[in-house]
Amino acid sequence: MATLKLEIVTPDRKVLSEDVDYVGAPGIMGEFGILPNHVPFLSALGIGNLHYNQDGKAHYVFVSGGFAEVSSNKVTILAEVAEKATEIDTDRAQKAKERAEARAAATKEKLDAIRNQTALKRAIMRISCKSSGQGAGTC
Repeated sequence: MATLKLEIVTPDRKVLSEDVDYVGAPGIMGEFGILPNHVPFLSALGIGNLHYNQDGKAHYVFVSGGFAEVSSNKVTILAEVAEKATEIDTDRAQKAKERAEARAAATKEKLDAIRNQTALKRAIMRISCKSSGQGAGTC
């Protein structure tokens, strides 16, 4: 069966380099999926959980911002932030979520509200990624 090479890179490190069967990623216009032999493709990434299938198991990586490029059976993710589900500290993410919710309740300025909304979404998606990764295999 044909596979894809998936590479996930941040400014700090290479997070992942694996041969996989499928990649699903959070594009800014919605989630998209990549199978082997996909046409060349470029998309900006939003905040969310990237998932990939490898040997019949689903694996999860939290990503925040960046780009996805697909070319010649290779998916390259250049992300601002990327964390495997196994690397996520649930307590830290829960505290970040609580701080963002508290700031959102007290914020009147539009720019601060947007920042808080983004921080809240990152925290929620990290928690979601960790939960998904524990139930369906590890990254």
